[in-house]
Amino acid sequence: MAAFTISTASPRFLSIGGSKRGSFPPTFSSRPPPSAGRSRLLARASSQRAMWLPGLDPPPHLDGTLVGDFGFDPLGLGEDPEGLKWYVQAELVHCRFAMAGVAGILVTDLLRVTGISKIPVWFEAGAVKFDFASTQALFIVQLLLMGFAETKRYMDFIKPGSQAEEGTFLGLEAALEGLQPGYPGGPLFNPLGLAKDIDNAAELKLKEIKNGRLAMVAMLGFFVQANVTHVGPIDNLITHLSDPFKNTIIHTLFASAS
Repeated sequence: MAAFTISTASPRFLSIGGSKRGSFPPTFSSRPPPSAGRSRLLARASSQRAMWLPGLDPPPHLDGTLVGDFGFDPLGLGEDPEGLKWYVQAELVHCRFAMAGVAGILVTDLLRVTGISKIPVWFEAGAVKFDFASTQALFIVQLLLMGFAETKRYMDFIKPGSQAEEGTFLGLEAALEGLQPGYPGGPLFNPLGLAKDIDNAAELKLKEIKNGRLAMVAMLGFFVQANVTHVGPIDNLITHLSDPFKNTIIHTLFASAS
């Protein structure tokens, strides 16, 4: 769906990987080399911070300053400071799409299984025809809308806060109060006002990243189960609960392989 997110990789969630070196926007500035005092402080902090594998030393480029940094980058995908900034935004967008996708799949699958709505299983939804518009027309509309949104997001990434300047966002600039890439804020993107001060919203950012990473794993699981069982996740859950010791992922995989 999003042109700028499909080909990107995640710096801190390595199951979505990419090449170690790539072409990134040339306008980013690298981090200044840490001073001796700061190096000692970071070394002391790294011994106390939570790691993806207890007792493991984090790589030098993951010093704990990024939200959700647990030192997980065995392939060194984030060694390039310019690339790391791009990967951070790529992970954030992938997290949000995954959370929306997982919620949508589970809710619609529950409505289908319970008979409340006669909607198709999620991996067949793309074949549904609508009376009000053709599939081609819907594709073009989505391409234009997502293209516009992704272009504006990219421009804000290159120059943070630029899309809140007067005349840059169709008169909605006042609703875009955020000055950090990936966190536009304002009443348009933060209607509940949960993180008005985004600079001091580290806890909410961490919760979003953790839930987003879980959603990405869940989305991968949905892809696998759909390919193996050809039914939705709620159907799989009902089958498992009917005989928990027999109907398991191991039994299903071995049965499909035989």
